[in-house]
Amino acid sequence: MHIAVAGNIGSGKTTLTELLAKHYNWQTHYENVSQNPYLNDFYEDMQRWSFNLQVYYLNSRFTQIQEIQQTDKVVIQDRTIYEDAYIFAPNLHSMGLMTTRDFENYFSLFNLIESFVSAPDLLIYLRASVPTLVNQIQQRGREYEESIRLDYLKRLNERYEAWISTYDKGKILIIDVDNNNYHTDPEDLGKIISGIDAEIHGLF
Repeated sequence: MHIAVAGNIGSGKTTLTELLAKHYNWQTHYENVSQNPYLNDFYEDMQRWSFNLQVYYLNSRFTQIQEIQQTDKVVIQDRTIYEDAYIFAPNLHSMGLMTTRDFENYFSLFNLIESFVSAPDLLIYLRASVPTLVNQIQQRGREYEESIRLDYLKRLNERYEAWISTYDKGKILIIDVDNNNYHTDPEDLGKIISGIDAEIHGLF
């Protein structure tokens, strides 16, 4: 079974992935931030490195999904392949940080790859306001994230909401991060676990 956690930068995907993996004894697939060869360059010069970064993520997540589909264990994945294609790449394009030529090339590659993968059995979406995102980004203190602008996070949030409102590839569970402190409150985490149990048992 494939569970995936989706959400904006700073919404708490990795933390929730860790907590759920520990609770259920699930295997994990994380977004590889530390070994990404483009991330620092991208935040220094988005226009120059946007296409390279998005193709790197597409390749990385396609590889992850292939591994997930080949195992008989339950796997929880930190961020989905859809978020790059429907949120990050089109946002970069609309901001003038990716050329139309590069975006069309990227999206045709995504469409080809998508035809070879299955959607997650359950998508968990972490909905968070921009102030919550900013607070959590500041708390984790990643140097390359210090230059992220508020309008960038706001644009991403709008695209996330648009994507989630039309998502029809499988079951979905929406968590309101502004009102759920699962990383510090076991009771709040329990609410999420109960919601997941209800969705999972409905899968069979």
